[in-house]
Amino acid sequence: MENPPDDLFVKKQQFTRTVYRDVYPAIDPKEPSNSQAGKVVVITGASRGLGRKAFVPSFAKSNPRAMVIVARSRNDLEEVRDEIHAINKNIEVMVAPTDLLSTESIEFMWAKVKETYGHADVLINNAGTLQSGAISDLPVEKWWIDFETNVRAAFLLAQGFAALLGKERKGNIVNLTTAGAIMVFPGMSSYSLSKLASLQLQAFIAAEHPNISAVALHPGIVMTDMTLDFFIPFAKDTPELVGGVGVWLSTEKASFLSGKYMESNWSVDDLVARQDEIVQQGKLSVGLKGDFGSEQFE
Repeated sequence: MENPPDDLFVKKQQFTRTVYRDVYPAIDPKEPSNSQAGKVVVITGASRGLGRKAFVPSFAKSNPRAMVIVARSRNDLEEVRDEIHAINKNIEVMVAPTDLLSTESIEFMWAKVKETYGHADVLINNAGTLQSGAISDLPVEKWWIDFETNVRAAFLLAQGFAALLGKERKGNIVNLTTAGAIMVFPGMSSYSLSKLASLQLQAFIAAEHPNISAVALHPGIVMTDMTLDFFIPFAKDTPELVGGVGVWLSTEKASFLSGKYMESNWSVDDLVARQDEIVQQGKLSVGLKGDFGSEQFE
């Protein structure tokens, strides 16, 4: 298609009658119904990209008790801490330099959270990597990096979160995924396959920990340092849209989406109106298309 419209992928993946590319009232983090008051929020990948531009400022506006910001660079995180306090000076901010490729580093981060707050209420599993290249060309060591970050680290972060939360206290995990996890884009096999695994991780968390609402979120196409050249013309979704959806997903009213997949462009009002259909018919879940069962041959 020559000169495709910038909403090509929004329409291709449209699940709700209404779609958005910017923040709107239902997901406004300043809306009282979206308040995170009293909660401890952990955000990974907080020093750049969607972490810094979308989730950090949106959660800062939602008035949590504390924010634990996670990335490798202490200096960058200290800048982000100042940005949080410029929005809301009353939020406690824990700067947590962490190497997500290191089990020990992740365990140390959770130990500090336990020592300071006892537990966390919200985990925004935003950190991720994207390697590009054809299967025939990409060295296996580089191809596997996406699995180390997008799957292994996501598992370790969710495991530590669940351990501190316990079996009774309610919590929320928002795991960043991509629509590419359920599509085939040549040159993106490691990213897409690793995100497909992380998407299914949410279904297991939801099944094994009913007290945790775990949702896989496709952020749409936002201009960040990870945006591939091909997608730049379509990168019209705002950070405020993604951040607002992340805050909304951390509220009780979004619990019906636990274990499922969601895209930031979809209207949360429309999703709520269709929640019985979504839950009862198993929609927004990973599955295999086809007609299955022996009864069809009887």
